[in-house]
Amino acid sequence: MTDFIAPEDRPLLERHNLANFDALWHLQLDAVDEPNTGRGGWSSVFRLELEGRGFYLKRQSNYLTRTLAKPFGEPTFAREFRNISRYRKLGIPALQAVFYGQRQVQGDTHAMLMTRALDGWADLDTLLQQWPSLSTQNRHAILVACGELGRILHSAGQVHGCFYPKHIFLRATASGYQAQLIDLEKTRPLLFGQRDRAKDLEPLLRRAPRWQTADIRVLLGAYLAQPDTSPQVDTWLQRLSRRRSHKETR
Repeated sequence: MTDFIAPEDRPLLERHNLANFDALWHLQLDAVDEPNTGRGGWSSVFRLELEGRGFYLKRQSNYLTRTLAKPFGEPTFAREFRNISRYRKLGIPALQAVFYGQRQVQGDTHAMLMTRALDGWADLDTLLQQWPSLSTQNRHAILVACGELGRILHSAGQVHGCFYPKHIFLRATASGYQAQLIDLEKTRPLLFGQRDRAKDLEPLLRRAPRWQTADIRVLLGAYLAQPDTSPQVDTWLQRLSRRRSHKETR
């Protein structure tokens, strides 16, 4: 398999003799947390700094997922990399891949995915903890950014599958907030219209208990590209409320 290296990052990797699989695999780094074990192997994440820029380097061995298309399994990073590439092609704001490669080494399947760190961005989970202290203007801008992100995602025919606060990253700009997604492993095509869209959005609202109805209306207005007082927002608010009630009852 040919390794992927992002053209804009290749010169940086080459300056540090890291533009190949073996060099990155054997680079001594400290893991950012305990490795995941299971699936018959392991998977670990490392932080890498190069010339003041941050990256996350993820390595795994025999950490496979099996599907009908891949009954003998493939590295979970392979699917994640395909989804990162698909999001970029479709123009969905998301984390960016720097390097991807995989190898068979003495019967073991090694895979490696390197992404740019989102330094300067904050996940929505963190912002929700600060919600009471945020200005009305910042709250509104965050809600609009999240709604617009959902609209871009679904308009591109994709369901994230884990559209949760911890997977939405935001950054303040002169005109508001930018938003993008991480953790694309469970993403899939949007096949069932409003059902899929509601299924993607409802967990976000359930995990944001600080949001009042007025906040959700702002988000839905941005999602639907409609005023937050519109009948379309009323319909979606009722739809998501019913789904949430059903989930909480279960």
